[in-house]
Amino acid sequence: MAPGMSRLLARVTFVAGTCCATACAVASCTSDEGSEPPPEADAGNEEAPPPTTTEPVDAGVHVEHPDAAPFDGGPRDVVCESSRCATALVTTLGANANDRAEGFCALLNDGTVACWGANGGGQLGRGDDAGSLDGPSAERVVGIEGATRLDHTCALDKTGAVRCWGTGPHLRDGGGTITTDRTPVTLPLAPVATMGIGAEVGCAVVDEGIVCWGRNFHGQVAPFTSSAPGTALAPAPVDLPLGAPIRALVVSKASFVLREDGTLVSWGANPPLGRLSSLFPDPTPTPIDLAGVSSLDSSYESACATVAGIGYCWGDIVERLHEYVNPAAPRIDRALPEPVVTPEPIVRIATTRSMYTRGTYGIMFTTPQRWCAVGASGAIYCWGFNESGQAGDGTKLDVLSDAVKVQGLPGPAADVKTTPNATCALLTSGKVYCWGSNYYGQLGSGNLKVPSLTPQEVALP
Repeated sequence: MAPGMSRLLARVTFVAGTCCATACAVASCTSDEGSEPPPEADAGNEEAPPPTTTEPVDAGVHVEHPDAAPFDGGPRDVVCESSRCATALVTTLGANANDRAEGFCALLNDGTVACWGANGGGQLGRGDDAGSLDGPSAERVVGIEGATRLDHTCALDKTGAVRCWGTGPHLRDGGGTITTDRTPVTLPLAPVATMGIGAEVGCAVVDEGIVCWGRNFHGQVAPFTSSAPGTALAPAPVDLPLGAPIRALVVSKASFVLREDGTLVSWGANPPLGRLSSLFPDPTPTPIDLAGVSSLDSSYESACATVAGIGYCWGDIVERLHEYVNPAAPRIDRALPEPVVTPEPIVRIATTRSMYTRGTYGIMFTTPQRWCAVGASGAIYCWGFNESGQAGDGTKLDVLSDAVKVQGLPGPAADVKTTPNATCALLTSGKVYCWGSNYYGQLGSGNLKVPSLTPQEVALP
């Protein structure tokens, strides 16, 4: 690899990034039966012309393009074309930090939710009698009606009630203990306006402000300093700095608040804090130096956002296949948001975590992360890890440095979601298409272990 090429992600150039170490092993091959995720894991049209309004710059440097028209595009709305229609799409969570998180859920236009894929932690919500069998077909979560919003395996309804299924901080005991619930349970919270639910921590906006709860490994739940790491804590208020109303909450190893004015606040683990801090973790909610944010995605130790058609990413970013890692040593490849250059302006960006695999003598290696973005035209572009064809261009090249356009989508996309081994897109028609590995049924095709290098439609119930 030529000098500097390790910084290239998708014609997506992280200019101020930290150079990666030399890869420790050659790329591996996959079979036609689909790519099984690593056995041990720690812990998504017409070709648009290349944009002329973005340039890679050093992190933290403001970019101005005086000769370019301002980008005023945003995510496209879903307009249902049939009675089987999805209005939102999310990924599921694994049973714990070491479990597979290879599944998807869709909010349907009738207020119900359908899920498919891995089910080791009950994340498909099919009831206590369904067991933990993976689900290759999209089926409705039992007992969910009137849902208006999804975050992973939690649904918010029009009354402000939050119901969750799978494995997570479901407040079954009034505290932050992690439980597995194959049938949805109602969280004992005051009426909620919006929520962000992670594998071990949940946060919600209520009348009094933000409350968070769960296992406090990363300083995301108060009291931040007086509780031992990992202590399960009941909902407690978060003291946010003054600012505009809250638009969204995103929870991974750090917690993020996206305000209506496009500003971000973060606290928790570092990475993916997105700002300079001498604390690890940093429990104090503090603004990130990134303005005009329209969308945000975070997975474990990495995060990405869109600003005026440009993607910005930060955190632990693994670019090479089989890179040696020391899991006990914190790594921050990019502490601050850095711009990426994509084939056209983008309105959404999705990221995944890197996965650790244990080799000979317990040595840990990584599989690279991957990213997908929705362009202003509605086209989808993917790059990064592609061992199972999850980039959607018909290839199974191990790692894609350049963004490729997903082939075969019958219409423009409203959103895209990614797991390490599969990708699903929500089209503006309300249809859902998936591609990549199908080892756990995450393509929703009705079959297990039959992968697809190009998008195929999910049969929604």
